[in-house]
Formats: sequence, structure tokens, C-alpha cells
Amino acid sequence: MEIDLNLGHMPPPPAKKDWRIGCIGAGFIMRDIHLVAYREAGYNPVAIADPDPKAVEEAASRHAIPKTYASAAEMMADSEIEVLDIAVPPHLQLQVIREAVRHADHIKGILAQKPLGVNFEEAREIVRLCEEAGIVLAVNQNMRYDQSVRAAKTLLERGYLGEPVLGTIEMRAIPHWKPWARLYGRLTLLIMSIHHLDTFRYWFGDPETVYVSARTDPRTKFEHTDGVTLYVLEYANGLRAAGWDDVWSGPAHEGGASDIYIKWRVEGAEGIAQGTIGWPAYPNRQPSTLAFSTMRQPGVWFRPEWKEVWFPDAFRGTMGMLLEALNTGGEPAVSGRDNLKTMALVEACYRSIAEHRPVSPREILEGD
Repeated sequence: MEIDLNLGHMPPPPAKKDWRIGCIGAGFIMRDIHLVAYREAGYNPVAIADPDPKAVEEAASRHAIPKTYASAAEMMADSEIEVLDIAVPPHLQLQVIREAVRHADHIKGILAQKPLGVNFEEAREIVRLCEEAGIVLAVNQNMRYDQSVRAAKTLLERGYLGEPVLGTIEMRAIPHWKPWARLYGRLTLLIMSIHHLDTFRYWFGDPETVYVSARTDPRTKFEHTDGVTLYVLEYANGLRAAGWDDVWSGPAHEGGASDIYIKWRVEGAEGIAQGTIGWPAYPNRQPSTLAFSTMRQPGVWFRPEWKEVWFPDAFRGTMGMLLEALNTGGEPAVSGRDNLKTMALVEACYRSIAEHRPVSPREILEGD
């Protein structure tokens, strides 16, 4: 049987791209990632707000954004703004969105960062506010738009791998924690593992339970419960998915040799897929990779390639899904309502650490 190597590693563009976007935040993720991707995709950012005048002017000049504002509230009152792109720390998202829903007469869609708040309760309130205001909420779970992650989803949907048996993601990386990461007592699961937990949901659906073992990271001196995290997701059909998120990764910053990577693997009853994520090489453009085999052509490994990379190219997809939802009146691929299940899974992880047991995300969603 012929294997189709067109695996949809990049999403189709939205049919209408010229929605007027107001950007909140002028830091690295907005300046160097979001806005780069939007200009390449042909989207229409028309305003940017940040209390740092130097940062906002630099971002506006670099990306030819005509309007600048010193505050998000001032920008959101601009009746020309139709879509908000919010890039603020998690603990500020709720207050920004409380203000945004006051302008639902002209603000029709919001792309919010992940995590959608510092905990599940904040995320649920954000979703409620947007739904009551009639604003379409999408969440920037951008690993879903990494090219190898999308290609793996296509393999699963086409049945090339058969019924999934085991999925794993292994991260050996040393993140640069932003100053706001010190505020929560929550670290790797909330900020890093959320990518992988959401990817498992994207690939396999919602697990029955999750069990987590975690220790602190020796390098990270501020208070936290979850530095190095190991977790297992259990599915009703027997599938198991596991993540090792190691933010220590050996004494590379202390003079030792470095071995930094992110790898993933999906084993099915009829095939295997495995890949690497190119993000740790940023700012170098290193595409993620994929190799897979299938019983439909036994003994053959397929290795499709592409030129796009996670940062910044995946961010065409996260904003694009929101714009297309606005075009069609449908739901974004990662809607706020769907993302509550990812936030519930993260919350279940923290409960598992605290209570040393497997925890069902339903306990969080149903308030048990």
C-alpha cells in the first residue's frame, strides 16, 4: 500500500486574514515569535500595548505596527481592535481578560497564552467570562503546531500505527525561568510539562488518571515543588503515556558536558513513530524530525522532512485557528473550553504529588 507522506505538518491558512489584531505585551515571545510569524503569514497586527515605552516602540518599529499604547486597557478601548493577542504572565491573564470582556462590542476573539492562569480555577473563570461575553477564546498551546507533533497526529488518524500502545516524551533542557516563575511555587508542570500533557491529549484524548513523581531542581534556588517531573497517564483502553521532564539535565551550566534534547515516540500495534523537537536549538532554525514505520509497508522507515520550525512558524497556526473560527463561526482547534481539560490535567498532577496517588482529571473538572 502506498504511504502518503503529505502529513499536514503545517495547518491550512485562514480564509480571511485581515482581522485587526491588538497585541498585549512587547516582550520576547511577542516581539521575536508571535509578530514574526504573523507578518510571514500575512496577518494584520495594528496595535501593541506595553507599559515599557522602549519595548513597545521597538516592537512597533520592527514590525510596522501603526498604533502603540502604554496600557492594555487603553488599547482595548480602541474600537478598531477586533482580536486580542495576549502575552502576559499567567497571574495577569485573568485581570486582562476581565477588562477585555467589557469591550465585547468590538473585540470578537482572544488568543490567550498557556497556561491559562496559574491554576484551574483561574482558567475556568476566564472561560466563563469569554463565553458570557460572546468572545471566541483560543489558547496558545503551540506545541500542537510543532511540525512533527502535527505529523504524528496525522499518522494516528490515518491508522498507519494501528492502536496506540505506548507514547513517551523525554525532555532534557535547562529553561531560562522568567522572573514571574518565582511567584507561584509551581514550576515545571505548569510552565513546561503543560506542553507535553496537552500533546498527549491531542494525540490520544483524555486519560483516566495521572500519577506524578517530582523532585526539586538543584539549580533553581527559588521555592518550587516540581523541578524534575516524571508522570504516567493511564487510559481506559490500556494505553500508557509517560513524560520525563528534566530541567536539571546534568551540570551543563556548571562546567559539565551538555546533552540537551526533546524526543518523543509513539508505539502502535501496527507501527512506530518517533521524532525530535528542534526548539532547544533556538534561535538557530532546526526543524523537528520524524521517522516512522508501518505494517502497511513492512521493513521500511519513512523520514519526511520540512523547512519550518516550531519557533516561530507554529505560531501561524495558533493565531490562524482563532481567525478561522471567527471566519466560520466554529470553535478554535484549542478552544478555552477544551483547554480546561489540559488545565485540569495539570491540576491533577499537582494533587498527585501532594497525595502520592493516581488522580483523575475528572476530580478537578467535577470539583471533587
